[in-house]
Amino acid sequence: MNNFSIVSSLLDNDFYKFTMQNAVIKLFPLAKAKYEFINRGKHTFPKNFGYLLKENLKKMSLLKLSSEERIYLEKYCPYLDSSYLDFLNKYQYNPKEVNIYQKGKNIQMNIEGLWSRTILWEVPIMAIISELYYKLTGAKRISNKKITILTKEKLKKYERLKVQIGEYGTRRRYSYRVHKLVLKILMEYGYPFFIGSSNLHFSHIFSIKPIGTQGHEWIMFHAAKYGFDEADRIAMENWLNIYGGNLGIALSDTYTSSIFFKNFNKKLSSIFKGVRHDSGDPIFFAKETIQHYKKFQINPIRKKIIFSDNLNPYKVADISSFCKNKIIPIFGIGTNFTNDVGPPNMNIVIKMVQALPEKKWVSVVKLSNVKEKSTGKKNMIFLAKKTLHL
Repeated sequence: MNNFSIVSSLLDNDFYKFTMQNAVIKLFPLAKAKYEFINRGKHTFPKNFGYLLKENLKKMSLLKLSSEERIYLEKYCPYLDSSYLDFLNKYQYNPKEVNIYQKGKNIQMNIEGLWSRTILWEVPIMAIISELYYKLTGAKRISNKKITILTKEKLKKYERLKVQIGEYGTRRRYSYRVHKLVLKILMEYGYPFFIGSSNLHFSHIFSIKPIGTQGHEWIMFHAAKYGFDEADRIAMENWLNIYGGNLGIALSDTYTSSIFFKNFNKKLSSIFKGVRHDSGDPIFFAKETIQHYKKFQINPIRKKIIFSDNLNPYKVADISSFCKNKIIPIFGIGTNFTNDVGPPNMNIVIKMVQALPEKKWVSVVKLSNVKEKSTGKKNMIFLAKKTLHL
C-alpha cells in the first residue's frame, strides 16, 4: 500500500487550476488563501486513513514538471507563457501547507498559504481521498470489461444525440487506473464528438488539447477584494486581460445566475464564447442565457453553454433536445464516466473559505443556484444575500 503513489504527475490535476494559477501569479502574487475539506456525504473513514493520506501528500512533494510535459504545454497551451512555465518548472508541492487530523472516523483538513501555490492542492487531494477510501473500505468494483461495455454504451447514446462531450471526472474518480481506462475508450470510440479531458496529465498522455477555464474560487477571491456586487464582472475583465479571447467561457453561478447576468454586460457577452452552467435547473438556465444574448442583439446560436452539473445520458438528452437550433450545448461529464463502477460516489468537496487579498483575512462564500451547493459561514452567506438583494 505504502509504495503505491496515487498521483504520479504534477499535471494529474484539472486544467483550470493551471490557467487560474497563471492568472494569480500575474495579478495577485502576494494573495493568500485558506481551503477546507467538507464531507457533504458524512462518510466515515477507516483507521489510519489520515496517516495514509499524509504519506501520499509527502510523495507529491517529489513531483516535478518533466521536459516532455513542458514541451506538451508549449505546443497545446500556447497562451501559458514562458514565464509561467518557468514557474511551473520550479514548482513543488509543500505538504506543510496542508493540515490533516483524524478524530475517530472523521477527517478534518485545511490548506493555507500563498494562493499561487495552494491553488493546485484541491483536485489531487480529492482524487487521493476517493481512491484511498475505496481501497481501505474494500469496495468492489465491476471488471474492466464491464467498464468498457458501459462506457461504449454511453458513447453510443451521445453519438445518437449528436452532442459534444468532454471528460471532467478527476476529483471524484474511482481510481487513477479506472480514469485512464475510461479515457482510452473515449479516445478510441468517441471521435469526433468527444472533445477532450479536463485532466492535463491524461491530455498529455493521449496528445489532446485540454479543456476547461476557471473555477468558483477565482470569482470568490474577487468578491473578497472588490465586493460581491462587482466580483463577476471584474473577475471576467481580469481573465480577459490575461487570456484575451482564449479560454473564453464565463462561470455563471458563484453568486447565482441572476447576479451573473447583471454583470455580464454587452462587451463581455460579445467577447466570451459562452458560459458554464454548474447548478440549478439546466433548461431554465438555457432559457435565461438565450434571452440575455437576444437582449444585446447577439445571436445565441453562435454561443456555447458548457453544462457540467452531475450529468448522465438522460439529462444530456433532455438538455440537448431543448438547446437544438437555439444555442450550442457542450457537456462536461465527470463522475458518470470516472466513477460509475459499482460503489456509491463520494460526496466531498474542498473549498476556499478565506482569502487575504491585502492586509486582512476575509471569509469567502459561494451562493450557487441551489442551497446545497452554497459554501461559507452562515453570517457571510447572510451578508452576501443582503448585499445582492437576493
